[in-house]
Amino acid sequence: MVHWADVEAAKLLEARGQPLLFATAITPSGPIHVGNMREVLTTEAIFRAARDAGAEAELLYIADDYDPLRKVYPFLHADYAVHVGKPLREIPCPDADGRPDGCGRHDSYAEHFLEPFLSNLGELGIAPTVLSAHALYREGRYTEHVLKSLDEAPAVRAIIEEVSGRQLPKRWAPFNPQCPTEGCGRISGVEVLDYEYPMLHCRCAACAEGTEDPEAGTFTVDAREPGVGKLPWRLDWPARWDFLGVSFEAFGKDHGARGGSWDTGVRLIRDVFDGREPEHVMYEFLNLKGQGAMHSSTGLAVSAADVLQMTPPEVLRYLLMRQSPRKHIDFDPGLGLLNLVDEFDRLERVALGAEENPGTFTEVERTYGLSCPAEVPTALPNKVQYAHLVTVAQMADDVAGVEAILRRNGTLAGDLDAHSRAELEERVAHVRFWLARFAPDGVRFQVQTEALPEFERSVEDRAFYADAAARFEALAHWTGQEVHDAVYAARDAAGLSAGQAFRAVYRAVLGKDRGPRAGFFLSSLDQPWVVGRFQDAADAEDPA
Repeated sequence: MVHWADVEAAKLLEARGQPLLFATAITPSGPIHVGNMREVLTTEAIFRAARDAGAEAELLYIADDYDPLRKVYPFLHADYAVHVGKPLREIPCPDADGRPDGCGRHDSYAEHFLEPFLSNLGELGIAPTVLSAHALYREGRYTEHVLKSLDEAPAVRAIIEEVSGRQLPKRWAPFNPQCPTEGCGRISGVEVLDYEYPMLHCRCAACAEGTEDPEAGTFTVDAREPGVGKLPWRLDWPARWDFLGVSFEAFGKDHGARGGSWDTGVRLIRDVFDGREPEHVMYEFLNLKGQGAMHSSTGLAVSAADVLQMTPPEVLRYLLMRQSPRKHIDFDPGLGLLNLVDEFDRLERVALGAEENPGTFTEVERTYGLSCPAEVPTALPNKVQYAHLVTVAQMADDVAGVEAILRRNGTLAGDLDAHSRAELEERVAHVRFWLARFAPDGVRFQVQTEALPEFERSVEDRAFYADAAARFEALAHWTGQEVHDAVYAARDAAGLSAGQAFRAVYRAVLGKDRGPRAGFFLSSLDQPWVVGRFQDAADAEDPA
Protein backbone atom coordinates (compact mmCIF):
# COMPACT_ATOMS: atom_id res chain seq x y z
CA MET A 1 0.00 0.00 0.00
CA VAL A 2 0.98 3.64 -0.51
CA HIS A 3 0.06 6.43 1.88
CA TRP A 4 -2.86 8.56 0.69
CA ALA A 5 -0.74 11.72 0.63
CA ASP A 6 1.72 10.15 -1.81
CA VAL A 7 -1.14 8.91 -3.99
CA GLU A 8 -2.62 12.41 -4.21
CA ALA A 9 0.80 13.99 -4.83
CA ALA A 10 1.49 11.58 -7.70
CA LYS A 11 -1.91 12.38 -9.29
CA LEU A 12 -1.24 16.10 -8.90
CA LEU A 13 2.21 15.92 -10.48
CA GLU A 14 0.82 13.96 -13.42
CA ALA A 15 -1.96 16.51 -13.93
CA ARG A 16 -0.03 19.75 -13.35
CA GLY A 17 3.69 19.08 -13.46
CA GLN A 18 5.66 21.67 -11.52
CA PRO A 19 6.13 24.14 -9.92
CA LEU A 20 3.08 23.61 -7.72
CA LEU A 21 1.19 26.10 -5.58
CA PHE A 22 -0.84 24.71 -2.67
CA ALA A 23 -3.42 26.95 -1.01
CA THR A 24 -5.46 26.71 2.15
CA ALA A 25 -7.68 29.36 3.74
CA ILE A 26 -9.77 29.92 6.86
CA THR A 27 -11.87 32.87 7.99
CA PRO A 28 -10.59 34.05 11.42
CA SER A 29 -14.07 34.68 12.80
CA GLY A 30 -13.35 32.95 16.11
CA PRO A 31 -11.10 30.38 17.80
CA ILE A 32 -9.96 28.10 14.97
CA HIS A 33 -11.03 24.59 15.91
CA VAL A 34 -9.35 21.25 15.38
CA GLY A 35 -11.81 20.42 12.59
CA ASN A 36 -10.38 23.31 10.54
CA MET A 37 -6.99 21.65 10.87
CA ARG A 38 -8.15 18.90 8.53
CA GLU A 39 -8.07 21.36 5.64
CA VAL A 40 -4.65 22.70 6.54
CA LEU A 41 -3.03 19.35 7.36
CA THR A 42 -4.52 17.55 4.35
CA THR A 43 -3.08 20.21 2.06
CA GLU A 44 0.25 20.28 3.91
CA ALA A 45 0.63 16.49 3.83
CA ILE A 46 0.22 16.41 0.04
CA PHE A 47 2.58 19.39 -0.21
CA ARG A 48 5.17 17.42 1.80
CA ALA A 49 4.63 14.37 -0.38
CA ALA A 50 5.12 16.42 -3.56
CA ARG A 51 8.31 17.93 -2.15
CA ASP A 52 9.53 14.45 -1.14
CA ALA A 53 8.92 13.37 -4.74
CA GLY A 54 11.26 16.12 -5.91
CA ALA A 55 8.70 18.74 -6.93
CA GLU A 56 9.19 22.47 -6.59
CA ALA A 57 6.24 23.55 -4.44
CA GLU A 58 4.99 26.40 -2.27
CA LEU A 59 2.32 26.38 0.45
CA LEU A 60 0.06 29.41 0.95
CA TYR A 61 -2.26 30.20 3.81
CA ILE A 62 -4.85 32.87 2.98
CA ALA A 63 -6.54 34.60 5.89
CA ASP A 64 -10.04 35.60 4.80
CA ASP A 65 -9.90 38.67 7.02
CA TYR A 66 -11.90 40.89 4.65
CA ASP A 67 -14.98 38.78 5.38
CA PRO A 68 -17.56 40.57 7.51
CA LEU A 69 -18.52 39.62 11.04
CA ARG A 70 -21.72 37.70 10.34
CA LYS A 71 -23.32 37.72 13.78
CA VAL A 72 -22.65 38.01 17.50
CA TYR A 73 -21.18 34.58 18.22
CA PRO A 74 -21.70 32.80 21.57
CA PHE A 75 -18.22 33.79 22.76
CA LEU A 76 -18.85 37.50 22.09
CA HIS A 77 -20.64 40.12 24.16
CA ALA A 78 -23.82 41.70 22.81
CA ASP A 79 -21.84 44.93 22.34
CA TYR A 80 -20.47 43.41 19.12
CA ALA A 81 -23.86 43.94 17.46
CA VAL A 82 -22.67 47.35 16.21
CA HIS A 83 -19.82 45.64 14.33
CA VAL A 84 -21.86 42.99 12.53
CA GLY A 85 -21.32 43.43 8.78
CA LYS A 86 -17.89 45.06 9.10
CA PRO A 87 -14.66 43.38 7.92
CA LEU A 88 -12.88 41.29 10.55
CA ARG A 89 -9.64 43.16 9.88
CA GLU A 90 -11.31 46.49 10.69
CA ILE A 91 -13.06 45.83 13.99
CA PRO A 92 -11.60 45.66 17.52
CA CYS A 93 -10.67 42.38 19.10
CA PRO A 94 -12.50 41.05 22.15
CA ASP A 95 -11.28 41.52 25.69
CA ALA A 96 -11.42 38.77 28.32
CA ASP A 97 -15.18 39.29 28.71
CA GLY A 98 -15.87 39.15 24.98
CA ARG A 99 -16.46 42.91 24.71
CA PRO A 100 -15.07 44.88 21.74
CA ASP A 101 -12.64 46.78 23.96
CA GLY A 102 -9.47 45.10 22.73
CA CYS A 103 -7.21 42.63 24.50
CA GLY A 104 -4.17 44.91 24.43
CA ARG A 105 -2.13 42.52 22.27
CA HIS A 106 -3.73 42.64 18.81
CA ASP A 107 -4.68 45.42 16.40
CA SER A 108 -7.87 43.82 15.12
CA TYR A 109 -10.43 41.07 15.59
CA ALA A 110 -8.86 39.08 12.73
CA GLU A 111 -5.35 39.29 14.20
CA HIS A 112 -6.68 38.25 17.62
CA PHE A 113 -7.69 34.85 16.26
CA LEU A 114 -5.02 34.54 13.57
CA GLU A 115 -2.00 35.00 15.83
CA PRO A 116 -2.61 31.92 18.02
CA PHE A 117 -3.61 29.87 14.97
CA LEU A 118 -0.38 30.69 13.15
CA SER A 119 1.51 29.83 16.34
CA ASN A 120 -0.28 26.47 16.36
CA LEU A 121 0.79 25.90 12.76
CA GLY A 122 4.38 26.48 13.84
CA GLU A 123 4.04 23.85 16.57
CA LEU A 124 2.72 21.44 13.95
CA GLY A 125 5.73 22.07 11.73
CA ILE A 126 3.74 24.00 9.13
CA ALA A 127 5.35 27.14 7.72
CA PRO A 128 3.20 28.57 4.90
CA THR A 129 3.49 31.88 3.13
CA VAL A 130 0.73 33.89 4.83
CA LEU A 131 -1.47 36.19 2.75
CA SER A 132 -4.23 38.52 3.92
CA ALA A 133 -7.34 38.77 1.72
CA HIS A 134 -7.86 42.27 3.11
CA ALA A 135 -4.38 43.23 1.89
CA LEU A 136 -4.84 41.46 -1.46
CA TYR A 137 -7.92 43.57 -2.17
CA ARG A 138 -6.23 46.78 -1.10
CA GLU A 139 -3.14 45.99 -3.16
CA GLY A 140 -5.33 45.66 -6.25
CA ARG A 141 -4.70 41.95 -6.77
CA TYR A 142 -8.44 41.32 -7.19
CA THR A 143 -9.25 44.44 -9.25
CA GLU A 144 -9.08 42.85 -12.70
CA HIS A 145 -11.44 40.09 -11.57
CA VAL A 146 -13.79 42.58 -9.90
CA LEU A 147 -14.12 44.53 -13.17
CA LYS A 148 -14.50 41.33 -15.19
CA SER A 149 -17.26 40.11 -12.85
CA LEU A 150 -19.14 43.41 -13.12
CA ASP A 151 -18.76 43.56 -16.90
CA GLU A 152 -19.98 39.96 -17.24
CA ALA A 153 -22.70 40.27 -14.56
CA PRO A 154 -25.47 38.63 -16.66
CA ALA A 155 -23.26 35.64 -17.47
CA VAL A 156 -22.14 35.36 -13.85
CA ARG A 157 -25.75 35.43 -12.65
CA ALA A 158 -26.77 32.81 -15.21
CA ILE A 159 -23.97 30.45 -14.18
CA ILE A 160 -24.67 30.72 -10.46
CA GLU A 161 -28.42 30.27 -10.93
CA GLU A 162 -27.95 27.33 -13.30
CA VAL A 163 -25.38 25.48 -11.21
CA SER A 164 -26.79 26.21 -7.76
CA GLY A 165 -30.41 25.78 -8.79
CA ARG A 166 -31.49 28.89 -6.88
CA GLN A 167 -32.80 32.26 -7.98
CA LEU A 168 -30.67 35.29 -7.09
CA PRO A 169 -32.34 38.52 -5.88
CA LYS A 170 -33.37 40.93 -8.62
CA ARG A 171 -30.78 43.52 -7.61
CA TRP A 172 -28.00 41.02 -6.90
CA ALA A 173 -24.60 42.20 -8.08
CA PRO A 174 -21.35 40.21 -8.38
CA PHE A 175 -19.65 42.61 -5.99
CA ASN A 176 -20.14 43.67 -2.36
CA PRO A 177 -19.13 47.34 -1.97
CA GLN A 178 -17.94 48.61 1.41
CA CYS A 179 -19.74 51.61 2.84
CA PRO A 180 -17.24 54.52 2.96
CA THR A 181 -19.14 56.44 5.64
CA GLU A 182 -16.94 57.13 8.64
CA GLY A 183 -17.94 54.90 11.54
CA CYS A 184 -19.79 52.46 9.29
CA GLY A 185 -17.52 50.51 6.96
CA ARG A 186 -20.02 47.68 6.51
CA ILE A 187 -19.96 45.23 3.64
CA SER A 188 -23.10 43.33 4.60
CA GLY A 189 -26.34 45.19 3.89
CA VAL A 190 -24.89 47.30 1.07
CA GLU A 191 -26.87 47.15 -2.19
CA VAL A 192 -25.65 48.03 -5.69
CA LEU A 193 -28.33 50.26 -7.20
CA ASP A 194 -26.64 50.77 -10.55
CA TYR A 195 -23.37 50.07 -12.34
CA GLU A 196 -22.01 51.99 -15.31
CA TYR A 197 -18.35 51.36 -15.87
CA PRO A 198 -16.46 52.14 -13.78
CA MET A 199 -18.85 53.63 -11.22
CA LEU A 200 -21.05 51.80 -8.74
CA HIS A 201 -24.00 53.63 -7.22
CA CYS A 202 -24.82 51.97 -3.89
CA ARG A 203 -26.92 52.21 -0.75
CA CYS A 204 -26.01 51.14 2.79
CA ALA A 205 -29.06 49.90 4.69
CA ALA A 206 -27.51 50.66 8.08
CA CYS A 207 -26.78 54.28 7.14
CA ALA A 208 -30.27 54.70 5.64
CA GLU A 209 -32.09 53.21 8.63
CA GLY A 210 -34.71 55.44 10.23
CA THR A 211 -35.26 57.82 7.31
CA GLU A 212 -37.48 57.91 4.23
CA ASP A 213 -35.02 60.03 2.27
CA PRO A 214 -34.27 58.01 -0.90
CA GLU A 215 -30.74 59.45 -0.99
CA ALA A 216 -29.92 58.51 2.59
CA GLY A 217 -27.09 56.03 2.80
CA THR A 218 -26.25 56.29 -0.90
CA PHE A 219 -22.71 56.60 -2.19
CA THR A 220 -20.72 56.11 -5.38
CA VAL A 221 -17.42 54.28 -5.72
CA ASP A 222 -15.03 53.62 -8.58
CA ALA A 223 -14.69 49.85 -9.14
CA ARG A 224 -11.16 50.40 -10.42
CA GLU A 225 -10.06 51.59 -6.98
CA PRO A 226 -8.57 48.81 -4.85
CA GLY A 227 -10.26 47.96 -1.58
CA VAL A 228 -13.69 49.52 -2.18
CA GLY A 229 -15.38 46.18 -1.56
CA LYS A 230 -15.04 42.47 -2.19
CA LEU A 231 -16.39 39.74 -4.41
CA PRO A 232 -19.01 37.34 -3.02
CA TRP A 233 -17.46 34.04 -1.94
CA ARG A 234 -18.57 32.14 -5.06
CA LEU A 235 -16.55 34.62 -7.15
CA ASP A 236 -13.80 35.38 -4.65
CA TRP A 237 -12.65 31.75 -4.59
CA PRO A 238 -12.17 31.23 -8.35
CA ALA A 239 -10.72 34.75 -8.70
CA ARG A 240 -7.90 33.92 -6.28
CA TRP A 241 -7.30 30.54 -7.94
CA ASP A 242 -6.75 32.49 -11.13
CA PHE A 243 -4.52 35.38 -10.08
CA LEU A 244 -2.48 33.34 -7.59
CA GLY A 245 -2.15 30.38 -9.94
CA VAL A 246 -3.32 27.78 -7.37
CA SER A 247 -2.50 24.18 -8.36
CA PHE A 248 -4.14 22.37 -5.44
CA GLU A 249 -6.64 23.06 -2.68
CA ALA A 250 -8.46 20.83 -0.21
CA PHE A 251 -11.96 21.74 0.92
CA GLY A 252 -14.78 20.34 3.02
CA LYS A 253 -17.81 18.51 1.72
CA ASP A 254 -19.96 21.59 2.38
CA HIS A 255 -18.17 23.43 -0.43
CA GLY A 256 -18.21 20.28 -2.54
CA ALA A 257 -21.95 19.62 -2.28
CA ARG A 258 -23.76 19.48 -5.60
CA GLY A 259 -24.40 23.03 -6.79
CA GLY A 260 -22.11 24.42 -4.09
CA SER A 261 -19.25 26.89 -4.27
CA TRP A 262 -16.82 24.39 -5.85
CA ASP A 263 -19.19 23.62 -8.74
CA THR A 264 -19.92 27.29 -9.40
CA GLY A 265 -16.23 28.16 -8.97
CA VAL A 266 -15.24 25.69 -11.68
CA ARG A 267 -17.70 27.17 -14.17
CA LEU A 268 -16.79 30.76 -13.29
CA ILE A 269 -13.04 30.33 -13.60
CA ARG A 270 -13.47 28.58 -16.94
CA ASP A 271 -16.24 30.66 -18.53
CA VAL A 272 -15.69 34.12 -17.00
CA PHE A 273 -12.02 34.32 -15.98
CA ASP A 274 -10.65 32.06 -18.77
CA GLY A 275 -8.61 30.11 -16.25
CA ARG A 276 -8.26 26.60 -14.82
CA GLU A 277 -9.50 25.31 -11.51
CA PRO A 278 -6.97 23.66 -9.17
CA GLU A 279 -6.74 19.94 -8.53
CA HIS A 280 -8.43 19.12 -5.26
CA VAL A 281 -9.34 16.72 -2.46
CA MET A 282 -12.71 17.00 -0.76
CA TYR A 283 -12.44 15.97 2.89
CA GLU A 284 -15.00 14.68 5.35
CA PHE A 285 -15.67 16.59 8.54
CA LEU A 286 -13.97 15.96 11.83
CA ASN A 287 -16.86 15.44 14.24
CA LEU A 288 -16.96 15.93 17.97
CA LYS A 289 -17.85 12.44 19.17
CA GLY A 290 -21.53 12.12 20.00
CA GLN A 291 -22.25 15.75 19.03
CA GLY A 292 -21.61 16.16 15.30
CA ALA A 293 -19.53 18.44 13.11
CA MET A 294 -17.61 21.23 14.84
CA HIS A 295 -18.66 24.85 14.31
CA SER A 296 -17.06 27.77 16.15
CA SER A 297 -20.15 29.88 15.47
CA THR A 298 -22.33 27.58 17.60
CA GLY A 299 -19.76 26.92 20.31
CA LEU A 300 -19.66 23.22 19.37
CA ALA A 301 -15.93 22.90 18.90
CA VAL A 302 -12.59 22.13 20.50
CA SER A 303 -9.99 24.68 19.49
CA ALA A 304 -6.73 23.61 17.88
CA ALA A 305 -4.95 25.50 20.67
CA ASP A 306 -6.72 23.38 23.30
CA VAL A 307 -5.77 20.14 21.54
CA LEU A 308 -2.14 21.24 21.40
CA GLN A 309 -2.24 21.95 25.13
CA MET A 310 -3.47 18.45 25.95
CA THR A 311 -1.44 16.40 23.49
CA PRO A 312 1.88 16.69 21.64
CA PRO A 313 1.65 18.10 18.08
CA GLU A 314 2.67 14.78 16.52
CA VAL A 315 -0.47 13.19 17.98
CA LEU A 316 -2.73 15.80 16.38
CA ARG A 317 -0.93 15.28 13.07
CA TYR A 318 -1.33 11.51 13.47
CA LEU A 319 -5.08 11.88 14.01
CA LEU A 320 -5.31 13.25 10.46
CA MET A 321 -2.48 11.31 8.78
CA ARG A 322 -3.62 7.81 9.76
CA GLN A 323 -6.55 7.66 7.32
CA SER A 324 -7.74 9.17 4.05
CA PRO A 325 -9.30 12.64 4.27
CA ARG A 326 -12.32 11.13 2.52
CA LYS A 327 -13.20 9.27 5.73
CA HIS A 328 -14.88 11.09 8.59
CA ILE A 329 -13.26 11.21 12.01
CA ASP A 330 -14.97 11.16 15.40
CA PHE A 331 -12.73 13.09 17.79
CA ASP A 332 -13.17 12.30 21.46
CA PRO A 333 -11.38 14.80 23.72
CA GLY A 334 -12.26 12.66 26.76
CA LEU A 335 -11.00 9.12 27.30
CA GLY A 336 -10.61 8.76 23.54
CA LEU A 337 -7.69 11.17 23.67
CA LEU A 338 -5.76 8.83 25.96
CA ASN A 339 -6.36 5.99 23.52
CA LEU A 340 -5.19 8.16 20.62
CA VAL A 341 -1.92 9.06 22.39
CA ASP A 342 -1.30 5.43 23.31
CA GLU A 343 -1.98 4.42 19.69
CA PHE A 344 0.55 6.93 18.41
CA ASP A 345 3.13 5.81 20.98
CA ARG A 346 2.72 2.24 19.77
CA LEU A 347 3.05 3.31 16.12
CA GLU A 348 6.25 5.12 17.09
CA ARG A 349 7.66 2.01 18.77
CA VAL A 350 6.83 -0.07 15.68
CA ALA A 351 8.28 2.53 13.28
CA LEU A 352 11.53 2.74 15.26
CA GLY A 353 11.90 -1.02 15.56
CA ALA A 354 11.20 -1.33 19.28
CA GLU A 355 8.03 -3.40 18.84
CA GLU A 356 6.50 -5.75 16.28
CA ASN A 357 3.58 -4.47 14.24
CA PRO A 358 0.45 -5.89 15.90
CA GLY A 359 -1.19 -5.92 12.47
CA THR A 360 -3.26 -2.80 13.05
CA PHE A 361 -0.90 -0.35 11.34
CA THR A 362 -0.33 0.15 7.62
CA GLU A 363 2.30 2.32 5.96
CA VAL A 364 4.00 2.55 9.35
CA GLU A 365 7.12 4.51 8.48
CA ARG A 366 5.33 6.94 6.16
CA THR A 367 2.44 7.59 8.55
CA TYR A 368 4.92 8.13 11.37
CA GLY A 369 7.08 10.43 9.25
CA LEU A 370 4.12 12.57 8.15
CA SER A 371 2.96 12.75 11.78
CA CYS A 372 6.24 14.24 12.97
CA PRO A 373 6.22 18.06 12.89
CA ALA A 374 9.87 18.26 11.94
CA GLU A 375 12.78 15.85 11.69
CA VAL A 376 11.85 12.19 12.18
CA PRO A 377 13.55 10.68 15.27
CA THR A 378 15.93 7.79 14.73
CA ALA A 379 16.01 6.65 18.37
CA LEU A 380 12.99 5.84 20.52
CA PRO A 381 12.15 8.71 22.88
CA ASN A 382 11.75 7.85 26.57
CA LYS A 383 8.00 8.32 27.04
CA VAL A 384 5.76 7.56 29.99
CA GLN A 385 2.33 6.20 29.10
CA TYR A 386 -0.38 8.85 29.30
CA ALA A 387 -2.65 6.61 31.37
CA HIS A 388 0.09 6.34 34.00
CA LEU A 389 0.61 10.09 34.04
CA VAL A 390 -3.11 10.74 34.44
CA THR A 391 -2.88 8.88 37.74
CA VAL A 392 0.49 10.17 38.92
CA ALA A 393 -0.11 13.82 37.95
CA GLN A 394 -2.99 13.89 40.43
CA MET A 395 -0.74 12.60 43.21
CA ALA A 396 2.14 15.07 42.95
CA ASP A 397 2.43 18.85 43.07
CA ASP A 398 5.18 19.21 40.47
CA VAL A 399 7.21 17.32 37.87
CA ALA A 400 9.84 16.38 40.46
CA GLY A 401 7.11 14.71 42.52
CA VAL A 402 5.82 12.92 39.42
CA GLU A 403 9.33 11.68 38.65
CA ALA A 404 9.80 10.46 42.23
CA ILE A 405 6.57 8.42 42.08
CA LEU A 406 7.49 6.97 38.69
CA ARG A 407 10.84 5.85 40.08
CA ARG A 408 9.24 4.40 43.21
CA ASN A 409 6.84 2.22 41.21
CA GLY A 410 9.50 1.18 38.70
CA THR A 411 8.22 3.08 35.65
CA LEU A 412 11.42 5.12 35.43
CA ALA A 413 14.94 3.84 36.02
CA GLY A 414 18.30 5.46 35.43
CA ASP A 415 19.08 9.09 34.70
CA LEU A 416 16.97 11.12 32.29
CA ASP A 417 18.85 13.01 29.60
CA ALA A 418 17.78 16.58 28.77
CA HIS A 419 15.48 15.49 25.94
CA SER A 420 13.73 12.83 28.03
CA ARG A 421 13.27 15.23 30.93
CA ALA A 422 11.78 17.84 28.61
CA GLU A 423 9.51 15.12 27.18
CA LEU A 424 8.31 14.21 30.69
CA GLU A 425 7.71 17.85 31.64
CA GLU A 426 5.74 18.43 28.42
CA ARG A 427 3.61 15.34 28.94
CA VAL A 428 2.83 16.24 32.53
CA ALA A 429 1.73 19.72 31.40
CA HIS A 430 -0.46 18.21 28.68
CA VAL A 431 -2.06 15.75 31.10
CA ARG A 432 -2.75 18.42 33.71
CA PHE A 433 -4.49 20.58 31.08
CA TRP A 434 -6.57 17.60 29.94
CA LEU A 435 -7.53 16.78 33.53
CA ALA A 436 -8.61 20.37 34.16
CA ARG A 437 -10.62 20.84 30.96
CA PHE A 438 -11.66 17.60 29.27
CA ALA A 439 -11.26 14.59 31.56
CA PRO A 440 -14.48 12.80 32.60
CA ASP A 441 -15.37 13.29 36.26
CA GLY A 442 -14.78 9.60 36.93
CA VAL A 443 -11.10 10.00 36.04
CA ARG A 444 -10.43 12.84 38.45
CA PHE A 445 -9.54 12.06 42.05
CA GLN A 446 -7.73 13.36 45.09
CA VAL A 447 -5.87 11.16 47.55
CA GLN A 448 -7.32 11.65 51.04
CA THR A 449 -4.00 12.05 52.82
CA GLU A 450 -5.42 13.24 56.14
CA ALA A 451 -8.20 11.46 58.02
CA LEU A 452 -9.73 8.20 56.85
CA PRO A 453 -12.87 9.00 54.80
CA GLU A 454 -16.16 8.07 56.47
CA PHE A 455 -17.89 5.04 54.96
CA GLU A 456 -19.55 1.84 56.11
CA ARG A 457 -17.65 -1.48 56.06
CA SER A 458 -18.93 -5.02 56.13
CA VAL A 459 -17.24 -7.81 58.08
CA GLU A 460 -15.78 -9.01 54.78
CA ASP A 461 -14.48 -5.51 54.01
CA ARG A 462 -12.67 -5.36 57.36
CA ALA A 463 -11.16 -8.78 56.77
CA PHE A 464 -9.99 -7.65 53.35
CA TYR A 465 -8.38 -4.47 54.74
CA ALA A 466 -6.57 -6.36 57.54
CA ASP A 467 -5.28 -9.09 55.21
CA ALA A 468 -4.26 -6.63 52.50
CA ALA A 469 -2.38 -4.47 55.03
CA ALA A 470 -0.40 -7.50 56.21
CA ARG A 471 0.38 -8.57 52.65
CA PHE A 472 1.42 -5.04 51.67
CA GLU A 473 3.74 -4.76 54.66
CA ALA A 474 5.41 -8.05 53.75
CA LEU A 475 6.17 -7.03 50.14
CA ALA A 476 9.89 -6.71 49.47
CA HIS A 477 9.24 -5.00 46.14
CA TRP A 478 6.57 -2.29 46.07
CA THR A 479 5.65 -2.62 42.38
CA GLY A 480 2.35 -2.45 40.56
CA GLN A 481 2.26 -6.16 39.80
CA GLU A 482 3.19 -7.16 43.38
CA VAL A 483 0.49 -4.89 44.81
CA HIS A 484 -2.04 -6.12 42.25
CA ASP A 485 -1.37 -9.73 43.23
CA ALA A 486 -1.65 -8.88 46.96
CA VAL A 487 -5.04 -7.18 46.40
CA TYR A 488 -6.40 -10.25 44.59
CA ALA A 489 -5.07 -12.62 47.23
CA ALA A 490 -6.69 -10.58 50.03
CA ARG A 491 -9.93 -10.40 48.05
CA ASP A 492 -10.05 -14.19 47.68
CA ALA A 493 -9.30 -14.70 51.37
CA ALA A 494 -12.11 -12.32 52.39
CA GLY A 495 -14.62 -13.78 49.94
CA LEU A 496 -15.23 -10.51 48.08
CA SER A 497 -15.91 -10.05 44.39
CA ALA A 498 -13.41 -8.04 42.36
CA GLY A 499 -15.82 -5.10 42.26
CA GLN A 500 -16.30 -5.17 46.02
CA ALA A 501 -12.56 -5.34 46.67
CA PHE A 502 -11.71 -2.45 44.35
CA ARG A 503 -14.52 -0.36 45.81
CA ALA A 504 -13.02 -0.97 49.25
CA VAL A 505 -9.59 0.15 48.01
CA TYR A 506 -10.92 3.39 46.51
CA ARG A 507 -13.13 4.24 49.48
CA ALA A 508 -10.21 4.00 51.88
CA VAL A 509 -7.78 6.02 49.80
CA LEU A 510 -9.94 8.34 47.68
CA GLY A 511 -13.26 8.50 49.49
CA LYS A 512 -15.11 7.40 46.33
CA ASP A 513 -16.21 4.12 44.74
CA ARG A 514 -14.08 4.24 41.59
CA GLY A 515 -10.51 5.09 40.73
CA PRO A 516 -7.46 4.24 38.60
CA ARG A 517 -5.94 0.76 38.20
CA ALA A 518 -5.46 -0.35 41.78
CA GLY A 519 -2.06 -2.05 41.54
CA PHE A 520 -0.27 0.77 39.74
CA PHE A 521 -2.12 3.39 41.77
CA LEU A 522 -1.30 1.98 45.21
CA SER A 523 2.31 1.26 44.23
CA SER A 524 2.66 4.95 43.38
CA LEU A 525 1.90 5.85 46.99
CA ASP A 526 4.25 5.47 49.94
CA GLN A 527 4.21 1.83 51.12
CA PRO A 528 4.07 2.52 54.89
CA TRP A 529 1.27 5.04 54.37
CA VAL A 530 -0.84 2.53 52.40
CA VAL A 531 -0.24 -0.15 55.05
CA GLY A 532 -1.32 2.26 57.79
CA ARG A 533 -4.39 3.42 55.88
CA PHE A 534 -5.61 -0.17 55.33
CA GLN A 535 -5.00 -1.01 58.99
CA ASP A 536 -7.04 2.05 59.98
CA ALA A 537 -9.82 0.98 57.60
CA ALA A 538 -9.89 -2.44 59.24
CA ASP A 539 -10.01 -1.10 62.80
CA ALA A 540 -11.95 2.20 62.67
CA GLU A 541 -15.56 2.37 63.75
CA ASP A 542 -18.25 2.87 61.13
CA PRO A 543 -19.78 6.37 60.99
CA ALA A 544 -22.76 6.84 63.30
